[in-house]
Amino acid sequence: MPIRAVIAPVTPLQQNCTIVWCAKTMKAAVIDPGGEVPRLLAAIEQYGLTVEKIWITHGHLDHAGGTAALKEATGAPIEGPHPDDAFWIDDIAASGAKWGMPDARSFTPDRWLADGDRVSLGETEFEVYHCPGHTPGHVIFFHREARFAQVGDVLFQGSIGRTDFPRGNYQDLINSITGKLWPLGDDVRFVPGHGPMSTFGQERKTNPWVADEILADPLVGR
Repeated sequence: MPIRAVIAPVTPLQQNCTIVWCAKTMKAAVIDPGGEVPRLLAAIEQYGLTVEKIWITHGHLDHAGGTAALKEATGAPIEGPHPDDAFWIDDIAASGAKWGMPDARSFTPDRWLADGDRVSLGETEFEVYHCPGHTPGHVIFFHREARFAQVGDVLFQGSIGRTDFPRGNYQDLINSITGKLWPLGDDVRFVPGHGPMSTFGQERKTNPWVADEILADPLVGR
């Protein structure tokens, strides 16, 4: 496989920070460093990796609260999310004080991302898809050859992202899942923002929110 990955749940909310790396060059991207940066750095050292990128799916505290500290420690550029999440990033410090994560800080990405962008990692490349709904600027990262995606809080095993936050939108989320994720293929394994991995195919069969037969039911009204 051209890439490898390890999941490191962080913060009291057990957010799935993902360390993914190019197997040939051992250059890594840390996706959604929500906190506990010293532990992430220890894992990076343990695997013999060099942090080349920091990728952010969306601006919520538990996904992005440790970004500034990780950049200071590694010098790696921050890529993502979509600029529509700038207001969430600006709120990180206030949210951290509220939720008992006082070390969380806001930041400015070195590169905002948009639908159709590509991001490089060592000798590999990931595709970027803008998937609004949970937040307006949410993006996901997809490695086509490895059939692997990190989808943040768009989709979970057996559930979907919340849409009751400011500028969340339920229909946008459903459209993102069915219009952006499903076409990537049923065999794609994904890391959600919280909880265990799954595949898009499994969720199309069993997820009570977005299974094919659920969405096809006219009585559901989704």
